[in-house]
Amino acid sequence: MLIVGVIVVAIIVTIALLQRDKETKSQSVTPSTSPTPPPAPDQPTPASELVTMEVAKAVMVTVELDFGTKVPSIAEGLTQIERRYQPDDGQGRTFAILDAYGEPTPDGKLHMSMHVSSEKPGGGQLIFKRTGEVLWRGKINPASQPVQPKNLTVLIDNGKGTNYTVDGSTNPASVIEATVKPGSLPVKDIWPDGEERELTFIYSACGCPVHVLVKRAGDRTVRVKDTPVIFPDDPAAVTVISRLMKW
Repeated sequence: MLIVGVIVVAIIVTIALLQRDKETKSQSVTPSTSPTPPPAPDQPTPASELVTMEVAKAVMVTVELDFGTKVPSIAEGLTQIERRYQPDDGQGRTFAILDAYGEPTPDGKLHMSMHVSSEKPGGGQLIFKRTGEVLWRGKINPASQPVQPKNLTVLIDNGKGTNYTVDGSTNPASVIEATVKPGSLPVKDIWPDGEERELTFIYSACGCPVHVLVKRAGDRTVRVKDTPVIFPDDPAAVTVISRLMKW
């Protein structure tokens, strides 16, 4: 499987409940125990080209957008990107944006990179609402290998270049109260108060990592930067992550 660890059952159930009535997907979120390194995303592709890819792959879409006199934040800019889906089976979405980051350019545009993960066969487009410009066009084919259900996994860097999987099986009040695998060290023992750590979140068909720089502040954590914007197309997952991280 593409997931590399186990996440708390209570969190998994929460995501499943929050997503039950979503029109986009109905996949259950279940724990995983088979560690497999996630695949690297494909190379950035010019927005004018039709991208052909399989399910459970990823591509980086990088654009420069003109919003006029006021350059928005990345989060605000994402709200002006329309997602269009043409699923082969007529149901749900065909892709998801996993994260996005960028900054204003010297000439007053917004430089933005979006990490797109393919989810099911069909077509998909990203449209800039302000101008109607097609930023990305994708043709998604069936996967050549079995696709595993999406599972939320959280990895934490111990500050020495080693990643541990957060084990929330005891339903901790926050990530600081959880333990890590391998072994059973408490997170608070490997993450000193006030220090920054890179956390990795995995919740995608492609098993691609989303990296966030986070600082410990007592029994909670705070983000060091507002970007990347994580999982903008999966608000239920963001809710669970925010609860665990106490953001």
